[in-house]
Amino acid sequence: MVAQRFVGAGWSSRSGSSWESYEVETGWCRIEVDPTDGDTLLNGVVDSRRFEDLAALLTRFGLRFSLELYADDGELLREIEASTLSTPHG
Repeated sequence: MVAQRFVGAGWSSRSGSSWESYEVETGWCRIEVDPTDGDTLLNGVVDSRRFEDLAALLTRFGLRFSLELYADDGELLREIEASTLSTPHG
């Protein structure tokens, strides 16, 4: 289970908004982990200065992922696919 990996890395965890989801949190990030058909959906809030740290953690867990970071106005700022490095968007 993905939430258990976060707990093993020192994050806190509690039940999420659905029967199968969990919310995991640390000082710089709070996300909901929601298992779907064969995949895991993560969504939440991350300190933009720690965006790459979240990607590194997911890579260490051996997960395939796609992360997107948005500004308050909805503009896409950065994205990371699997374990590639992010690049700023114009």
